Amino acid sequence: MVRWQGIGMASVQLDLRRLEPGQAPRPTDVAAAGEAESLRVRGPVPGLAAVLTVLLKAQRTSLVPVAWEPADDKASLALARDIGVGTGEPRDLCLVRDDHGGVLLHHGRVQADGDGRRSLSRRLGLQAHHDDIKVADGEITRIDVRPVWRAVDTIGVTVMTLPLRPTRHTSGRALQIASDPARVLRDGVAYPRPVHRWTWYADDRVRWRLQP
Repeated sequence: MVRWQGIGMASVQLDLRRLEPGQAPRPTDVAAAGEAESLRVRGPVPGLAAVLTVLLKAQRTSLVPVAWEPADDKASLALARDIGVGTGEPRDLCLVRDDHGGVLLHHGRVQADGDGRRSLSRRLGLQAHHDDIKVADGEITRIDVRPVWRAVDTIGVTVMTLPLRPTRHTSGRALQIASDPARVLRDGVAYPRPVHRWTWYADDRVRWRLQP
């Protein structure tokens, strides 16, 4: 990380390109974001998500412009394309949050607790509502969640009941889940413990500023 001073402005650069797949930065690696007046972040999606989480906790997401230089992995390139990195003027974007203090930028997943590929084939007892629509009630394989950047304050939800069977797709603002012990991944990073309840929602009260 390099910090430098501009005219009347504290600008912070965070180099997070060494993060491994499925790894989030340590809190100390991104702590400087909380006091910055502008930010430049280099690295994969979990690095950018960690920085926005710091700004969210400091209630400064709308005040601090963030420039992002994505890594070359598939998720980073897809998100960069979706939000228009390198194009246009600075703009305010919606922020998808969860009730455990994190943010979601590209892809979230809820599946049976456990590690490795075997967890992808296990079934999970779960009930879920996407806004006022009941999208799951019983055993499922997984739920995938993605922010919809072409819309405003919207998340897309896909429920897979059985592998290789048709999935159900919905869009709306908030997803609420109650389940057997479940494993949650936020932009590829596993939440540190199993959960029984989880909520993802596009917060219409919060915006973050992208500096293309």
